[in-house]
Amino acid sequence: MLDDTDRRLLRHLLADPGLGTAELAERAGITAATGWRRLEKLTAAGVIKAQEAVIDWRRLGYEVEVALRFTLDKTEPRAFDEFLAAARLVPEVTGIETFLGRVDVRLTVIARDMQHYADVYRSRILMLPHITDIEALMLIATIKDAEALPL
Repeated sequence: MLDDTDRRLLRHLLADPGLGTAELAERAGITAATGWRRLEKLTAAGVIKAQEAVIDWRRLGYEVEVALRFTLDKTEPRAFDEFLAAARLVPEVTGIETFLGRVDVRLTVIARDMQHYADVYRSRILMLPHITDIEALMLIATIKDAEALPL
Protein backbone atom coordinates (compact mmCIF):
# COMPACT_ATOMS: atom_id res chain seq x y z
CA MET A 1 0.00 0.00 0.00
CA LEU A 2 2.75 2.47 0.92
CA ASP A 3 5.73 3.06 -1.31
CA ASP A 4 9.14 4.41 -0.28
CA THR A 5 8.09 8.03 -0.94
CA ASP A 6 5.01 7.69 1.28
CA ARG A 7 7.19 6.17 4.00
CA ARG A 8 9.69 9.04 3.76
CA LEU A 9 6.88 11.59 4.01
CA LEU A 10 5.39 9.83 7.04
CA ARG A 11 8.78 9.50 8.77
CA HIS A 12 9.41 13.24 8.38
CA LEU A 13 5.85 14.09 9.45
CA LEU A 14 6.23 11.98 12.60
CA ALA A 15 9.66 13.45 13.35
CA ASP A 16 8.44 17.05 13.01
CA PRO A 17 4.64 17.42 12.76
CA GLY A 18 4.95 21.21 12.59
CA LEU A 19 6.61 21.19 9.16
CA GLY A 20 4.65 22.65 6.28
CA THR A 21 3.89 20.61 3.19
CA ALA A 22 6.68 22.24 1.13
CA GLU A 23 9.32 21.49 3.78
CA LEU A 24 8.07 17.91 4.23
CA ALA A 25 8.21 17.38 0.47
CA GLU A 26 11.71 18.82 0.25
CA ARG A 27 12.97 16.57 3.03
CA ALA A 28 11.33 13.58 1.30
CA GLY A 29 13.02 14.53 -1.98
CA ILE A 30 9.86 15.38 -3.96
CA THR A 31 8.15 18.53 -5.22
CA ALA A 32 5.72 20.44 -3.02
CA ALA A 33 2.82 19.60 -5.35
CA THR A 34 3.64 15.89 -5.24
CA GLY A 35 3.99 16.05 -1.48
CA TRP A 36 0.62 17.75 -1.12
CA ARG A 37 -1.10 15.17 -3.36
CA ARG A 38 0.44 12.27 -1.48
CA LEU A 39 -0.45 13.70 1.93
CA GLU A 40 -4.02 14.25 0.72
CA LYS A 41 -4.14 10.66 -0.55
CA LEU A 42 -2.80 9.32 2.77
CA THR A 43 -5.35 11.39 4.67
CA ALA A 44 -8.24 10.28 2.44
CA ALA A 45 -7.16 6.65 2.92
CA GLY A 46 -7.23 7.11 6.70
CA VAL A 47 -3.48 6.53 7.11
CA ILE A 48 -3.09 10.06 8.49
CA LYS A 49 -5.95 10.53 10.94
CA ALA A 50 -5.10 13.99 12.28
CA GLN A 51 -2.37 16.41 13.12
CA GLU A 52 -2.63 17.56 16.70
CA ALA A 53 -0.91 19.55 19.40
CA VAL A 54 0.71 17.55 22.20
CA ILE A 55 0.50 19.50 25.43
CA ASP A 56 2.95 18.97 28.26
CA TRP A 57 0.54 19.03 31.20
CA ARG A 58 3.42 19.28 33.68
CA ARG A 59 4.42 22.65 32.24
CA LEU A 60 0.87 23.82 32.96
CA GLY A 61 1.15 22.82 36.62
CA TYR A 62 -0.24 19.27 36.55
CA GLU A 63 2.38 17.24 38.39
CA VAL A 64 0.42 14.03 39.04
CA GLU A 65 -0.70 11.51 36.42
CA VAL A 66 -2.53 8.35 37.41
CA ALA A 67 -3.88 5.49 35.31
CA LEU A 68 -6.98 4.04 36.89
CA ARG A 69 -8.10 0.58 35.81
CA PHE A 70 -11.76 -0.24 36.35
CA THR A 71 -13.78 -3.41 36.41
CA LEU A 72 -17.45 -2.66 35.83
CA ASP A 73 -20.63 -4.42 36.89
CA LYS A 74 -21.30 -6.67 33.89
CA THR A 75 -24.74 -7.64 35.20
CA GLU A 76 -25.95 -4.14 34.29
CA PRO A 77 -26.59 -3.86 30.51
CA ARG A 78 -25.92 -0.10 30.39
CA ALA A 79 -22.84 -0.17 32.66
CA PHE A 80 -20.27 0.61 29.96
CA ASP A 81 -22.29 3.35 28.27
CA GLU A 82 -23.23 5.07 31.52
CA PHE A 83 -19.71 4.81 32.96
CA LEU A 84 -18.10 6.20 29.79
CA ALA A 85 -20.62 9.05 29.52
CA ALA A 86 -19.96 10.08 33.12
CA ALA A 87 -16.16 9.73 32.79
CA ARG A 88 -16.15 12.04 29.75
CA LEU A 89 -17.55 14.81 31.99
CA VAL A 90 -14.60 14.75 34.42
CA PRO A 91 -12.24 17.54 33.25
CA GLU A 92 -9.16 15.90 34.78
CA VAL A 93 -9.67 12.73 32.73
CA THR A 94 -7.39 13.07 29.70
CA GLY A 95 -7.72 9.55 28.32
CA ILE A 96 -10.34 6.80 28.22
CA GLU A 97 -9.63 3.31 26.86
CA THR A 98 -11.71 0.15 26.90
CA PHE A 99 -10.36 -3.40 27.02
CA LEU A 100 -11.36 -7.02 26.77
CA GLY A 101 -10.20 -9.06 29.74
CA ARG A 102 -10.03 -8.55 33.49
CA VAL A 103 -9.86 -4.75 33.15
CA ASP A 104 -12.79 -3.10 31.39
CA VAL A 105 -11.77 0.57 31.24
CA ARG A 106 -8.65 2.63 31.88
CA LEU A 107 -8.81 6.33 32.65
CA THR A 108 -5.82 8.64 32.64
CA VAL A 109 -6.26 11.35 35.26
CA ILE A 110 -4.09 14.43 35.81
CA ALA A 111 -3.93 16.64 38.88
CA ARG A 112 -1.90 19.60 40.11
CA ASP A 113 -0.68 17.73 43.19
CA MET A 114 -1.64 14.82 45.45
CA GLN A 115 -4.24 16.86 47.35
CA HIS A 116 -5.92 17.83 44.07
CA TYR A 117 -5.81 14.18 42.95
CA ALA A 118 -7.36 13.04 46.25
CA ASP A 119 -10.14 15.61 45.81
CA VAL A 120 -10.81 14.52 42.21
CA TYR A 121 -10.72 10.85 43.22
CA ARG A 122 -13.18 11.27 46.08
CA SER A 123 -15.56 13.76 44.50
CA ARG A 124 -15.60 12.65 40.85
CA ILE A 125 -13.98 9.26 40.23
CA LEU A 126 -15.64 7.34 43.06
CA MET A 127 -18.98 8.79 41.95
CA LEU A 128 -18.76 7.15 38.51
CA PRO A 129 -21.47 4.52 38.04
CA HIS A 130 -21.19 0.71 37.97
CA ILE A 131 -17.67 0.33 39.44
CA THR A 132 -16.90 -3.02 41.03
CA ASP A 133 -13.11 -2.62 41.32
CA ILE A 134 -10.46 0.10 40.82
CA GLU A 135 -6.70 -0.22 40.56
CA ALA A 136 -4.49 2.89 40.52
CA LEU A 137 -1.13 3.11 38.79
CA MET A 138 0.79 6.33 39.43
CA LEU A 139 3.07 7.46 36.64
CA ILE A 140 6.67 7.82 37.80
CA ALA A 141 8.43 8.34 34.46
CA THR A 142 7.69 8.04 30.77
CA ILE A 143 10.47 6.07 29.12
CA LYS A 144 9.07 5.85 25.60
CA ASP A 145 6.05 7.70 24.27
CA ALA A 146 5.90 7.41 20.52
CA GLU A 147 3.18 6.71 18.04
CA ALA A 148 5.79 6.28 15.34
CA LEU A 149 5.86 3.11 13.33
CA PRO A 150 9.00 1.53 11.88
CA LEU A 151 8.42 2.93 8.39
